[in-house]
Amino acid sequence: MEAVARTPRKLEKSALLAEYFHTLDDEDLRIAATYLTGAAFPAGDARQLHVGWGALVDVLRDLTRADDDALDDAYLRHGDLGDVAGELFARRNREPAPPLTLARVRAVFTEIAAAAGKGSRGYKVDRLRALLAAATPLEAKYLVKIITSDLRVGLKEGLLEEAIAAAFAPAGGRRALLPQVRRANMLISHVGEVAVLARHGRLAEPALALHHPFHFMLAETIFAPEEAFEGLPGTDGPPTLLPTGTPALRPTGPAALLVEDKYDGIRAQVHKGEGRTAIFSRTLDNITGSFPELPPALDGLADRYIVDGEIVAWRGERPIAFALLQQRLRRKDPGRLIEEVPVVFFVFDLLHLDGVDLLTAPLAERRARLEALPLGGPVRRSLADVARAPEDLARRFREARARGNEGLVVKRLDAAYAPGRRGRQWMKLKEELATLDVVVVAAEHGHGRRAGVLSDVTFAVRDGGRLATIGKAYSGLTDREIAEMTRWFKEHTREDLGRVKIVEPTLVLEVAFDAVMRSDRHDSGYALRFPRIKRWRRDKPAAEIDTLEEVRRIYARQVVRPAGEGQTLATRGGSTSV
Repeated sequence: MEAVARTPRKLEKSALLAEYFHTLDDEDLRIAATYLTGAAFPAGDARQLHVGWGALVDVLRDLTRADDDALDDAYLRHGDLGDVAGELFARRNREPAPPLTLARVRAVFTEIAAAAGKGSRGYKVDRLRALLAAATPLEAKYLVKIITSDLRVGLKEGLLEEAIAAAFAPAGGRRALLPQVRRANMLISHVGEVAVLARHGRLAEPALALHHPFHFMLAETIFAPEEAFEGLPGTDGPPTLLPTGTPALRPTGPAALLVEDKYDGIRAQVHKGEGRTAIFSRTLDNITGSFPELPPALDGLADRYIVDGEIVAWRGERPIAFALLQQRLRRKDPGRLIEEVPVVFFVFDLLHLDGVDLLTAPLAERRARLEALPLGGPVRRSLADVARAPEDLARRFREARARGNEGLVVKRLDAAYAPGRRGRQWMKLKEELATLDVVVVAAEHGHGRRAGVLSDVTFAVRDGGRLATIGKAYSGLTDREIAEMTRWFKEHTREDLGRVKIVEPTLVLEVAFDAVMRSDRHDSGYALRFPRIKRWRRDKPAAEIDTLEEVRRIYARQVVRPAGEGQTLATRGGSTSV
């Protein structure tokens, strides 16, 4: 990892990893490739270490005999607890110990993840102390980086896929093997297993597996209806109607886009088969128990299927506050909340049906098959129709907002389903200039009646291997949410500066704003104008926050709202008020 971190050259990183992979047996290859993602377990694995910042600092202090001043000084210089561990361990007198192996590290991580209940924190600390006690300074550095999911070696998963292809492709066949590596990783979300399959020429084996969740396809933000049609091919040909009459087009038809209401809910993937129905969240967690009223309505769709959709808090024919929906998330028994916060599951994609994988089928075909399924009760199809011009999108936007929904999701009818990928195959158009999903890096005490809580948060976006601050906000949260966040911030404080707490960068917020401005105030070089917290994204991992590249794109393409007027969706010929 150290050699990979030292070089900025992607090809050199890939070559170093490929050479390393050849030195490993299959089991070590599975483990090493997983750790190179910066995680203790594969993406689809529900296990988590749940080792807090305080526990790690306690272990480092105990093993290195460093006092608080030494720890603070090292952290201020490095800004990374793994680098702090490497420096402090280099100063200690280490007792002779057998070399650490990947298998031993995995065994300890497994034991830590399994610990639960009373006394579990002490057990986790003991196992962690024993592991790090046997580590060299370099091993300690990267073990802590993996534990904190903060590798920072300039190694994205795409580059890791390239390294696997480089390592196990026949001579000169790296480019041909890379799409197979990416497809396999997309399907099973286990890059270590993909590496082993690549070594043995078995990359064709992976297929969608029921009850093994995979990453969701993502949408790119657009700022004007006209953007949705940029680069869309159009040819002559008659439209084809879906079974229920919803107009859709084969890829050979005239230029058109599928348009759906954008719901303000929790993205969900449903797997039915093998005698059970399971609901998985965007973080690939099983959340079936939080919504017990949905499986009975989902059971009758087909014998075996996988669908993608959105769970929305819903009463009558209108959405209700997203904050109410969050009360149900991850509750094993929602109890009275089932009646107090009723939900609807809006299905918008069909990915597997009775033994047939549909990921590579065009959206037009997937939607046609979805329309044929017998949905009912709290399970509904997303409201969808077709737009052939920017004016259609502007009209649909007004209608979606009138129904209480966030805006629109616009999709190309020829698009395959690409798990974990973001691009112009799917686009989202919302009311604000835009929103960003950000991670909180610092929290401070508020003023007046909020002086006793940590209500003012500084947040950041991702910029390669670092986090770049982009703004600060204090409005948008309820008193209850602020109180809950305050408890979380205190439990996950990395550095206590008195009024300000530097916190673990794992709490994700969705932030709305009016404009992006150049600014020297934040290390991103930008600031958000009038940022306000739209919601706490409990359903989203920090790995999926927005990037500085997205901020630059918003800055370059932002839409200006006339003062005192409603949101406008700009077009080249003027603007259409919505």
